[in-house]
Amino acid sequence: MKPKYLKRNDTISLVAPSFGCTIYPYDERMKVSIDKLSKDYRIVVGENCKKSEGIVASNTAKKRADEFMKAYLSDASVIWSVGGGETMVEILPHIDFKKIKEAEAKWFVGYSDNTNLTYTLTTFNDLETIYGACFPSFYDQEADEVLRMLLGKKDFAGYQMYQSLSADSHDLSPIKLDTKKEIKAFNYTKEFNGRLIGGCLDCLITLCGTRFDKTKEYIERHKKEGIIFFLEACDLNVIAYRRALFQLKESGWFQYIKGFIIGRPLHINEDFFGQNYADTTIDMLKEFNVPILLDCDIGHLKPTIPLRCGAMATIKLDNDNILISYFD
Repeated sequence: MKPKYLKRNDTISLVAPSFGCTIYPYDERMKVSIDKLSKDYRIVVGENCKKSEGIVASNTAKKRADEFMKAYLSDASVIWSVGGGETMVEILPHIDFKKIKEAEAKWFVGYSDNTNLTYTLTTFNDLETIYGACFPSFYDQEADEVLRMLLGKKDFAGYQMYQSLSADSHDLSPIKLDTKKEIKAFNYTKEFNGRLIGGCLDCLITLCGTRFDKTKEYIERHKKEGIIFFLEACDLNVIAYRRALFQLKESGWFQYIKGFIIGRPLHINEDFFGQNYADTTIDMLKEFNVPILLDCDIGHLKPTIPLRCGAMATIKLDNDNILISYFD
């Protein structure tokens, strides 16, 4: 189920289901972003967006969930997270997925810890979500592509350069594109298509096997179209990354797989026990005999391509760049 595309003067509701924007530069980035978009849209700021009253979070799990539910049941067209974080998974027992399914479909946007909603909303309710930059990223234009997606853009291409972790200035400076992107392709011969799902691997392994894991039911419903998984790692080292892929594989998540899009990892040490991220990925996933594209423009190293979780898409390489086109 795809929500309606955004229109001028529609309402964008900001929520903080994980971290709030309480310290520099995040508070200033949010202010700049609100100023930028308020010219064309009504921006409603949730009460938790400027708080830090929970355990490594904006507020208690219940209050964060209540803020999200209030926003989703409002007249907003888009619910946009203001940040990632660490403990968003704890809001899930307080989310009413049945009420969400009965309500008018709305976009939810976020990445990293927001996987806990982008993924569950899709696999629970067949609701499309957007795995993309959080709202304060408008300060450096990274979220502009998300806005274009919300307005109806269907074709997206990756970038030639990206910002390394060491180049992040942690202020209001523009992105520093200091590293050339090189996509590594395994078993790729031609474009492939299927239904996109996925997110931050650190979060997915926490969901796996819990009552919030509806993956097998979802992929069974969509086995005719096939599944393309997009995955990216944040805090995992290469051995933890290997274990995570094993866990999802042995849980049956990849049963109807058509291909993998793997984002640039943030913290994986290329020399951990002599193992590296690329070889580990191929070693763990080669048995599926499907295309694997590594170091794609997804995840924590800017800039990134937004992804419509739950949408049908075609993936191809052209001149060493990834191209993603949505069916609708």
